[in-house]
Amino acid sequence: MTPTGSLKDLEGTLQTRLDQLAADAGVVGAVVAVQQGDQTVSAATGVANVRTGQPVTTDTIFQIGSISKVYTATLVMQLVDDGLVDLDTPVSSYLPDFTVADKTAAATVTTRQLLSHTSGMDGDVFDDFGRGDDCVEKYVAGMSTLAQTSPPGAFFSYCNSGFVLLGRLVEHFRGLSWDAALRKHLLEPLGLKDTVTLPDEAILRPVAVGHLPTGEDGAPQVAPIYHLTRALSPAGVITAPAAEVIAFARMHLNDGVAADGTQVLTPASVKAMRELQVRIPDPYTLGDGWGLGWILYTLGTPTVIGHDGSTIGQQGYMRIVPDRDLVIVLLTNGGGMGALFEELVRPLLREIAGAELNPVPEPRSGVNVDDTPFLGTYERSGVRTVIRRDDDGKLWIETKGTGPLAATLPDEPPHELLPLDDTTLITAEPDPRIGRHMTLKFLEPSDAGFGYVHAGARATPRVSD
Repeated sequence: MTPTGSLKDLEGTLQTRLDQLAADAGVVGAVVAVQQGDQTVSAATGVANVRTGQPVTTDTIFQIGSISKVYTATLVMQLVDDGLVDLDTPVSSYLPDFTVADKTAAATVTTRQLLSHTSGMDGDVFDDFGRGDDCVEKYVAGMSTLAQTSPPGAFFSYCNSGFVLLGRLVEHFRGLSWDAALRKHLLEPLGLKDTVTLPDEAILRPVAVGHLPTGEDGAPQVAPIYHLTRALSPAGVITAPAAEVIAFARMHLNDGVAADGTQVLTPASVKAMRELQVRIPDPYTLGDGWGLGWILYTLGTPTVIGHDGSTIGQQGYMRIVPDRDLVIVLLTNGGGMGALFEELVRPLLREIAGAELNPVPEPRSGVNVDDTPFLGTYERSGVRTVIRRDDDGKLWIETKGTGPLAATLPDEPPHELLPLDDTTLITAEPDPRIGRHMTLKFLEPSDAGFGYVHAGARATPRVSD
């Protein structure tokens, strides 16, 4: 696809587009930054906090959620560059105290599998291990009872716990807390002074807070807590302004070289991080595949990589088109955040880079399949999903949080489901938070139903109540 616009064209229109699209989606506040080569265009809209009415500016810092995982992956690849870690050596060789419930899995899971979410660990554990510098170490010690949903290397399944373990690997070799290692080995070399990890640091800067649809008629209200537990730091607690997220991405586009010429990561590791490690069963949910830390959204021409991040009432999006030297970052703090992404970022990629993301799935009429195999209860750490049929024969999905965050987040309402094909269900209505219809891919069919359902992470059938 041929690009139809340029950043020069965008200078006079981005602010108007952001204002209108954010208002249409009911977004509380947002910043978007677009960089190609040495030119950057940015815009901000809305408020950082509905209680105070403080306006969002391009300097406002937002939680970037799981985009943080690419920062942790970069720290790990620096260990590879230094000859301290081999990607295919079991992690237990470096961290002999590490274990999970399946001792064979604990002894064999590798750094490569952790970086590509193929460790098989049931990994959405959000337990709190305090605010001390030893919280990541305590979290990893607590993984001793963590179950496997599959053997290491067998499947892709998104795993937050795996990235906490990678953070512990960084701590082990650097002799520092993950936060301090991030600052010394990545943030300082890149000159990122407003990228922080702790609430105490964020409060000293213009900071956005998250908002949840808990007000009257679903109006956004300030979330009851600001920050995830510190132990989750390597998986998703970085807070940053959009310009500094762009600077991090720019280092990856410049073969690991920072703006001042510092070699932060070797070109070989930059390249390795973008190489396909595993295909994703449902490309609608995340993308075509996964590299070492990066999501490979499309493997076509041009390739699009990046990562998204979601915390309590905030979502961040980063898309990179390496062949077009383009980075787009969108940071948001409540409302129809996914809808804004779809209406703003997807067209920008098309216009500036000629890049097309995977098509957004839509329900189709006339799809007739036996829906009985879909029915049942599926579980993974922190989430229970029930697929049921009502008296009128309609399918519904009910999702319930079961972990420490369950009491904090509002209940998810039931959503009607329709068959997309004989192994995929799709919500009848789009979810504005993700900006599209949600899909669930069911795999490993048998006479008893399906072996698991994939919606980013792998959930398996519940055996009994």
